[in-house]
Amino acid sequence: MNVALSENRYRNKIHPHKFALMVACASIVMMFAALTSAYIVRQAQGNWLEFKLPDMFMYSTFVILLSSVTLHSAYFAFVKGKEQVYKSLLVVSFMLGVSFLILQYQGWMALFNIGVEFNGNPSGSFVYVISGLHAAHILAGIAVLFVALVHAFLLSFKVTKIRKRRFEITLIFWHFLGFLWIYLFMFFQLQQA
Repeated sequence: MNVALSENRYRNKIHPHKFALMVACASIVMMFAALTSAYIVRQAQGNWLEFKLPDMFMYSTFVILLSSVTLHSAYFAFVKGKEQVYKSLLVVSFMLGVSFLILQYQGWMALFNIGVEFNGNPSGSFVYVISGLHAAHILAGIAVLFVALVHAFLLSFKVTKIRKRRFEITLIFWHFLGFLWIYLFMFFQLQQA
């Protein structure tokens, strides 16, 4: 009975887990807003190396967008009770998340190969730090996707309120990371124009 009362209490309000996630996302946004602002301020001071962002970063952008689509499709399949489609799309989303990190690493190696080093000119340092911090958050997202995979393959398939909410939280976090990368990628592109 306490569980039913607890569920009713959240019916017209945001669930505490979702609220906590949104607070965390807001703090992450503030951190990246501060970093991109610092980028602009430092760029205006001069001694700024101009370089083209390697294509690997563009490829990783497509990959993270695709992963959002596949994860959202997995959610719809889960809600509709299509177990095999849900599991397959969840695996694809996880693999795309890992691919994003691999492409980011290849992008950093491409930067290094054109002479843009982490401890060299501040322009390169900013790109490494900002994209590296985003990659660290992607690692957290991949861990969340891994937990979702464990639940998908080790628990018997059931669409419950708790599992649906857990998947929604995973989905919100992953979409947030994707939109954050799009913002960062577009920011880097506009700064090079």
